[in-house]
This record gives sequence, structure tokens and C-alpha cells, in this order.
Amino acid sequence: MPAALVTGASRGVGRGVAIGLAAEGFTVFATGRSIDSSDLPPSVVRIQCDHCLDTDTARVFQRIAEVGEGLDVLVNSAWGGYERMVEDGQFTWGLPFWKQPTHRWSSMMDTGVRSAFFASARAAEMMVARRRGLIVNISFWAAQKYVGNSIYGIAKAATDKMSSDMAHELRPSGVAVVSLYPGLVRTESVMEAARGGWLDISNSESPEFIGRVIAALSRDPRLMGRSGQVVVSAQLAKELNVRDIDGRQPIPLTLASV
Repeated sequence: MPAALVTGASRGVGRGVAIGLAAEGFTVFATGRSIDSSDLPPSVVRIQCDHCLDTDTARVFQRIAEVGEGLDVLVNSAWGGYERMVEDGQFTWGLPFWKQPTHRWSSMMDTGVRSAFFASARAAEMMVARRRGLIVNISFWAAQKYVGNSIYGIAKAATDKMSSDMAHELRPSGVAVVSLYPGLVRTESVMEAARGGWLDISNSESPEFIGRVIAALSRDPRLMGRSGQVVVSAQLAKELNVRDIDGRQPIPLTLASV
């Protein structure tokens, strides 16, 4: 049975990926600061972890190593960038960079990019020894065009460059790395916004859909040919014949349509 680690799986995309991979037959290890209270299947192994703490991250991989099954897939979904969008009654998300609160840099660059880098380093040690594996870094179109604010774009561009360079270094070992762009995902916060009439979710994706796509990608015989690339969840789903939990196939977002 293949094994996967999903970081930031307490809620949102990470939680959906953990559920989707478990349904696809993976042994899933799920981490997060509040993972113990997360609504996950009983088969998912929960490991409480703050990925901003390197000692916590090291403890997670030690736990996986002790199980002895190795690691086939790492999904870096830990991310703090969507927290505290409104402060003291002001929507600060879209402010210019010189007015952005400093905590947003830490949430995106430390909780997001830095934690993905160090989790990938630990995973690579395990995968290189077995000469196979897949690392998926959750990213978004903000890497390629202005979406929301400058810090968001910096963090996502850094994630994509990290994926590309890691893929280059890991290619001789048979380990693949990709950046994956979800579409509009029906996370808890997105559904709250939709109920308030702020979002149109007619072309959205379930969080579990992302897990289904990653499972199919891990089994794709062309996996190494995709390594180092950006892959769009809905486009990849069309290529690999993956459907969402409601049977639908979301329309892929493009640079122009984001």
C-alpha cells in the first residue's frame, strides 16, 4: 500500500487531499497544528505538528520511518496566508505592499514556502534511498500574474521555482516534483463566502478532488516527464480521466481566466 504525507491537513485543501488519497488506497499521514480535532477518516494517521518548528517536522518523518513503509508521496499544503484578511474592520488582503501587515509575510513565506522546503528535504532523503517518489507543492496562478497582493505572488512564485529546482536535483534519483494549481476549491472559507453571495462556485472543485488528481498523477507512467512543471488540477484530471466526487469534471482555469 503506497504511503503519503499531507501537511496542513487540519482543514481546507490539505484535509481534502488527505481524504481523497485515503479513498484511493493510500496509507495517509496527516499533519497540522489542530489535526487532532479535524474531521478525517479513522484510517488517516494524525500527527500534531507546527511545520514552522523544524523539530516538529523532524518528529513527523521519524514517525513515518518507524512505520517502515517508506514514503511515496508528499503533499505540501501547509499555509497560513488566508488568515486574518480583515483586521479592525479593514480588508487588508488587497493593500499595496507598503501597507501590508508584517504577519502576512510570515504566514505565506514561513508557514508556506519555508515549511514546504524543509518537509521536502526530509522526504527527499527517504525517496532518494528508494529511487522513487512524488513531491507536490500546492501553488496558484498568483505566481504568474497579479492576484490580490504582492506577498501572495512572491510566495507562489517562490514555490514554483522551488519545485523546478528540486526537480532538477532529484531527477537522477527518479523522484518527481511538481507545483499543482487547484481551481476554486470548496473549502470551509470559500463556502462561507459563497453563502454570503460573494463567490460563484458553479465551476469549483471539492477538496477531495485534489487528492484524486494527485493519486492519479502518482500512478501516471509519464510522471517523470511532468517533473519540474506546473500542473493545473482540472486540466490534469481531464488528461488522466479523473472526476470530482459529484461526477463532474471542472473546467480548467487558465492564466487569462483567473
